[in-house]
Order: sequence, then structure tokens, then C-alpha cells
Amino acid sequence: MICVSLGRTRHSSILEEHQHLAEQGAELVELRVDFMRKRPDMGLLLKNRPTPVVVTCRRREDRGRWFGTEDQRLALLREAIIGGAEYVDLEEDIADKIKRYGKTKRIVSYHNFEETPVELFDIYRRLAKLDPDVIKIVTMANAPSDNVRMLEMVGTAKTPTVGFCMGEFGTVSRILCGRFGSPFTYASFTREREIAPGQLSFAEVRNLYRFNHITKATHLYGVLGDPIAQSKSPLIHNAALRKCGLDAVYLPLRVPADLLQETLEEYEKLGFTGYSVTIPHKEAVMQLCELLDDQTDEIGAANTLFQQEGEWAATNTDANAALESVVRGLRKTQSGRPDLVGRKVLILGAGGVGRAVAHVLAKNGAALTIANRNRERGKSLAAELGCQFVSWENRGSESCEVLINCTSIGMFPKMNETPFEPHWLSESTLVFDTVYNPEQTLLLKGAKERGCTTVSGIEMFIRQAAMQFELFTTMDAPIDHMAETLRRATSAARSAPRITDDDPALKRPSDETVRIPGFIDEDDDDDDEDDDD
Repeated sequence: MICVSLGRTRHSSILEEHQHLAEQGAELVELRVDFMRKRPDMGLLLKNRPTPVVVTCRRREDRGRWFGTEDQRLALLREAIIGGAEYVDLEEDIADKIKRYGKTKRIVSYHNFEETPVELFDIYRRLAKLDPDVIKIVTMANAPSDNVRMLEMVGTAKTPTVGFCMGEFGTVSRILCGRFGSPFTYASFTREREIAPGQLSFAEVRNLYRFNHITKATHLYGVLGDPIAQSKSPLIHNAALRKCGLDAVYLPLRVPADLLQETLEEYEKLGFTGYSVTIPHKEAVMQLCELLDDQTDEIGAANTLFQQEGEWAATNTDANAALESVVRGLRKTQSGRPDLVGRKVLILGAGGVGRAVAHVLAKNGAALTIANRNRERGKSLAAELGCQFVSWENRGSESCEVLINCTSIGMFPKMNETPFEPHWLSESTLVFDTVYNPEQTLLLKGAKERGCTTVSGIEMFIRQAAMQFELFTTMDAPIDHMAETLRRATSAARSAPRITDDDPALKRPSDETVRIPGFIDEDDDDDDEDDDD
């Protein structure tokens, strides 16, 4: 079950949003009455409530917004109990001051916004002595392994325990806590309205990650990187998993470079069986697996880890995805000749993607030239492949039949940049930009104006993801569905930079559609707007 937190400053806003959530299928709503400017009217908030509620009134020292006295706060919580609220949230130090009454269930909670203490089990045992119906332990994750310790504690608890970690490291525990026995997790009304660090929206938790469908039998996959919040991999992989009717979920996993090996060892305890790999781990993961194919070994970077006969195998799907994208693009050119033998190809960039692209094209007979902003790295790759190198400053002087951008230049939000000026291009050049957000980069727009055939980064991104999907699941990937999901998501992000429930991957599996739009109080008076929400 998902508990959606509502923190608003006026009664009217809470009542309207509560009703809206009920209409969208919310099963439990947390009323954060400490957000209110005026003293909360518990009778009004609880009368005819459309869903069960958790009443929470958090002090400022507990990262809440309560402005009154402690006696007033305790009185308010007692009012909620007398009013028949389904749950009240009681901090550890006040649990013995608020007596059990009626049918209201007691959530006895512990929050730590700094760390995940080593003594989690001791904290649980302390709270268990305070007459709880539900124990809640929420801490800040400072490393991926904090999630594992938290979930292990939840899994052994005899009293129902809501336990997960906050922050970007904590996403995995927010989504998987139900798998380990947590009666519910918490989500925000929208992503922009998070009440705790790293809190996901109701639409994301319910529809993208399908929290209510995750069980101990659910297969777990994820993307390893740092940073990871910008990754679109969870969106398209979860869309594909749902399209194929698979009991699986794919999660974003932030992992610092120095904690990669430790994290992979810890996450095996959670049951992960496949990973996409992005910056900065593409080279390091090769040292942490038992099996490695020849092409990946030559490239020196992997973007996929998967289970093969009980062992971890590494491969690089970027290479073959890039090759397919270029060949498809060549078929659309005036000559229509798809082979690469002898073709002059200029590759911009010598990072992980650049290496994969350069190796596979060289293997297929292309005549490569490498240009890179880091001169030494570019020269090293060129020497490794026995091809030409040109300085970044002189890249425009190189004539080519195929131009491939493997840098991040032009990527959202810096969309007004290009790695190659249009007047440097010949109209017969095939231009391929590996940047996929936006799909139509400034480079591709300029190339089209010159009359060039173009290939967008979505082509490669979807193909490499589809290959990963097939390695993870042994099923054919719904590649067209994945591409449409990504195109809609990137388009929506440019107009409103957040995941919305209109994206295909956020649709519920039933005929009923959950829609959680950003809420605007259009009838509010200017002098009483929710400026602190």
C-alpha cells in the first residue's frame, strides 16, 4: 500500500487534494497538519474523509513545520484519535504520553535525517516497547549498503514495520520495502511536492515502479551510475516489462565509484539479477564479473551485467546498437549503400560511448578519425585502433561521409550548443548524434538544413536498451513501445521537467487510468496563496 503525503497550508487545499487522490485510487493519505498556517480543525479534516488517513504533526526539530507549543501539538494528536483517524504518527519520545483510544492505530516513529545508524535493530526493539501497531523507521542513506541493512531489519521485524531510507541513495528501499514486509511506503502528491528527501510521487511509485505488485517473486533489475536521477532507463525498461507482462521491476541505483564492488555484493542479498551500467562504472565493472565477451574486452568498457549460468557476465550493447543505427541511416542516404568498408567516419568524443562506437566501426572496416576535447585521451584511442586523430580545434577541416557525435554537447538542458557547425558539413554526410534528449539536437537540426541524412540518439539508446532487456529476460524486447515511451517522456520533460502520469510507462495495467496533475489553487486569493508549499 502507498501512503500519499499531503502538506498544505489551508484546509480547503487539503480537502480538495484528498478528494482528488481518492478519485485516483489512493488507499491511504497522510495529513501533514504541521504544514497548516492556522490551527488545524481536525473535525473538518476527518469528517467525510474519502480515504483512511495518517495524522502527522511534526515539530521543527524533527524537520516539520509545527509553529505552536508542544502541549498544543499533543492536544491536536489526541483530537485526531478521538475523531477516529485510522492512524496517528507518534515520535518515540511522546508515544507514552498519547494513550491508546478507540480504533486508531499507533505508528511509533523514528527519523534520522543525517545517517542510517548501525543500531537499527536496537532502535526497532526500543520502539516495540511503546505499544505500537506499526513501527516506522526512516533514515538518511549515505551509501547504497544502508538500504540493505534497513530492508534486512524490516524483513525480520515481528511488529509490522515501515522502514526505508531517504535521499537519492534510498530510492531502492522506498520501492522494495513492501517486498520485505513493510505495510506501506510513502509518496508525495507530485515530485515537486516532496516532503522528505528523495520522496517519489504517487504516480511514480504506483504506476512506474508498480509498488503494489512487487513480491518476493518479482525479478529485480536496475541501472548503476552516479549521477543517476536523469536516467530514462527506468522509464523504458519498466514500460517494456509491463508490455511483456513480466513480474519484474527496474530501478535507478545511485552508486559512487569507490563503492561499486561493495554495492554489487550487498545488492545480491536483495536479489538483483541484471544491471545496466552507466558513468562512471563502465570500465570498473569489467573487473567484477566472471565472464566477458571478446568485443567488450577490446572496447575496454561494459554497459551491461547479467546472469549467465549462475555467473555474472559483462557485455557492451552500445557497440552493436551504434552499428545498427549507422547501417540503418546509410540505407536512407542517396547511395543507399549500408556497408562501412572504407567509409570515412569522423567520431567526436573518446569516452565510454566513443570507445564502443569507434571499436565496432573499425572492426567493420570504416576509416576512422577521432577528435576529442581531451587531446591525450583522443590520441590514445586513435593509436589503439590504428586510425587518425585530429585536434578538437581542427575537427571542422576533416571531410567525412559519416559524422558521429559521442560527446554530451547539445544534451538537455544545454540544448543551444553543437559540437560541429553546419557549414562544416557536406550535404551527402550522414550525421548521427548519440545524444537522445532532446531527440532533435542543434547538431541534427543544422544537418537537416544542410540536406544531410540524420540519425537521432533515440535510435541507439533504444537499441542498446532492447539488447539489455533480452539479456535480462530472454524475451524479445518491444522496441517500438520503448521508443514511443522515450519520445513522449523527453517531449514532456522539455515542457514540464518532471515525469507525468501521461507517459505510457506510467499507465496502470487495468483500464482505469491514474492521473495526478500538478494541483493549482486557481480560486485562491492573492493574499492567501500557498507560497510555502
